[in-house]
Amino acid sequence: MKKNDRYLIDQISPQESWRIFRIMAEFVDGIETLSSLEPAVTVFGSARCRPDDKYYRMAAELAGMLAREGYCVITGGGPGIMEAANKGAFEAGGQSVGLNIVLPFEQAMNPYTNIHLNFRYFFVRKVMFIKYAMSYVIFPGGFGTMDELFESLTLIQTDKIKPFPVILVGSDYWGGLMDWMRDTMLSEMKIVQEDLAIFTVVDSPGDAVEIIKNTKV
Repeated sequence: MKKNDRYLIDQISPQESWRIFRIMAEFVDGIETLSSLEPAVTVFGSARCRPDDKYYRMAAELAGMLAREGYCVITGGGPGIMEAANKGAFEAGGQSVGLNIVLPFEQAMNPYTNIHLNFRYFFVRKVMFIKYAMSYVIFPGGFGTMDELFESLTLIQTDKIKPFPVILVGSDYWGGLMDWMRDTMLSEMKIVQEDLAIFTVVDSPGDAVEIIKNTKV
């Protein structure tokens, strides 16, 4: 063993090494709970979206339509768009899943889930979103929503996961980002034209559901 290797091992406290088992436990709980789900669609969007916002209403409508078509709806389990999607699926009698992240502010499990898990680790939770989804539907949101969007685009672009529909709802919100991708990223050859086909922008829940229904699981 090299001197530097021994030094690194010495720096790992017993508490730090036990964290490995907490991580493993979250993976085990997630897989055991979610492995029997029906085909699932994961819905993302802002936790700060209020019930009187048009996107809240659209997310609830979308989730209700999906539930009636036999799809499970997965969200991050919190308020805003997540609550709307869980509510729509729950009230339609479908499987409504909340994968909540434990945070010191803003996030608490909404009351519209019939399957729910709490996670301490973002990366474990993100694996569950990807592993059990056959499509992502992404409503307007902030940094967390952008993180999920670009991670899914990266995994599909690099062939790390099987391609699935990534659907962005709201051209008025996403339009500026799409323009920047075309006018800056594409023109400066940071991406290629085929990368822009990984996702689709729609303006109605019905259009999103049709894309999902036409996707082979």
